[in-house]
Amino acid sequence: MKASRGRILVIRGGAIGDFILTLPALAALRRQFPDAHLEVLGYPHIAQLALAGGLVDRLQPIEARALAGFFADGSTLPEAMATYFSEFDIILSYLYDPDGVFRANVARVSAAQFIAGPHRPDEGVGEHATRVYLWPLERLAIFEADPVPRLSPAAAAQDATKAECILAAHPGSGSERKNWPEAKWRELLQRWLAETPQRVLLVGGEAEGNRLERLAAGLPADRCTLARSLPLAELATRLAACHAFVGHDSGITHLAAALGLPCVVLWGDTREDIWRPQGGHVRVLRERLGVKSLAVERVLREVRAGAEWLPSESTHPAQ
Repeated sequence: MKASRGRILVIRGGAIGDFILTLPALAALRRQFPDAHLEVLGYPHIAQLALAGGLVDRLQPIEARALAGFFADGSTLPEAMATYFSEFDIILSYLYDPDGVFRANVARVSAAQFIAGPHRPDEGVGEHATRVYLWPLERLAIFEADPVPRLSPAAAAQDATKAECILAAHPGSGSERKNWPEAKWRELLQRWLAETPQRVLLVGGEAEGNRLERLAAGLPADRCTLARSLPLAELATRLAACHAFVGHDSGITHLAAALGLPCVVLWGDTREDIWRPQGGHVRVLRERLGVKSLAVERVLREVRAGAEWLPSESTHPAQ
């Protein structure tokens, strides 16, 4: 196939979790076409994960203004983007394009084989998102690809001795309804530090507001570190040096799982069969009355079990 020595473009927007759940597709393309130039057109602050993890060769920022003309039927197409699309042999797009307008406009400027992937899984089908995002690759004779997202740690994390045990905790998400109560997080972390010699890495961004600072205020200062609003590639390096992770249904939890950390996930009412992080190193906790009713003791018990796993026993193999 021409693309084995040619150029492949994957177009992927969406949030952090959406992108991470698409990593198996990128890995499968890399494996099938090892000599091809593989590029992502996406949001730089998210897609940098694929570049840092060695899954793609180049990242091109996706600009809504530059693409706008491609979503209008019969429009004049921007010359720069038209030239850009013409350089590829295969274009795999996960953009929302229900009427096929984007696809038709790309065909006006590019002879590439165009493969349309789903923007989101159809929850009525009931298939996990990673497998849904792999289905379009069957057009390229890629079958039975590994559906577990995997990211190799950055070099700095690979060189780390991990002599110091660290529990990473992300006490937030993109939706308050997915969050465990702050008081329960406080009790969990205080009890964890009281009964173990480990340290805690508190992870968060703007969505968490001052939650990280409030939680840290009740913990020993020399055993708690904040990782706030770090670039995702840097955060991946920090997480890869930890021994376990606890968090909600969030993109950061998907990141921790892709790095192979033993993960305890406090799950809400999202469809677990479609959206849960993949892998045998992930433990999902649910309660019939919702995530807020999860008992601290139950979560603590599962975190203890996860943290006891040795790094060498991780189910995350090398790329």
